[in-house]
Amino acid sequence: MNLSRRQQETLRLMGINVWVHRDTVMETPAVAPDPLAPGIEDEDTAWRELEEQVINCSRCELYKTRTRPVFGVGNRQADLMLIGEAPGAEEDRQGEPFVGRAGKLLNAMLEAVGFQREDVYIANILKSRPPKNRDPKPEEVAACEPYLKKQIELVNPRLIVALGRVAAQNLLKVDTPIGRMRGKCYDYPEPRVPVVVTYHPAYLLRSPREKRKSWQDLGFAMKILRGQ
Repeated sequence: MNLSRRQQETLRLMGINVWVHRDTVMETPAVAPDPLAPGIEDEDTAWRELEEQVINCSRCELYKTRTRPVFGVGNRQADLMLIGEAPGAEEDRQGEPFVGRAGKLLNAMLEAVGFQREDVYIANILKSRPPKNRDPKPEEVAACEPYLKKQIELVNPRLIVALGRVAAQNLLKVDTPIGRMRGKCYDYPEPRVPVVVTYHPAYLLRSPREKRKSWQDLGFAMKILRGQ
């Protein structure tokens, strides 16, 4: 993979050493579509209505214990969409996915492959924090699934990266261990979008030796995204 010097430094800070040619230049991410293009106004309305539904949602018991819903953030016309598990304590306070230490690591991982946080769209399987950060219950996932499905439909990404076991298994409707899911390309069924699986940044903070595997997963994802 071609890396700029800044990206090489980011990887070194993550504890990953990668050899590249000195004259290598990273490809520039695609320019965002013209906001005045046809259909943008209708999409904005759809996003507003969807976010309002999430804010007022009481389809499961989590609305009683959350501080605020965590809808999603980023480029709503992104080629790359990242999907995690559920909000944690800091996300619950701020109303934004992947903040705090895990969010900083995710930002570094994105930068290492040529993206800024604002270039991608980030969401979670659940929009509300489960108490004590426990795993989501099946009925909670089912309650939130229509919201996530609509987000995927509106973003219409070229690739989804599932972050962590819970996100991957619920997104793809499987119970395969995450270690066996890595390195393969799956299909999210409707709308059909390729999916790549990697570890959750919070897991990488606890298990830093696995960062290299996530770097490999992101390299695999970039090849798919660029049609290689």
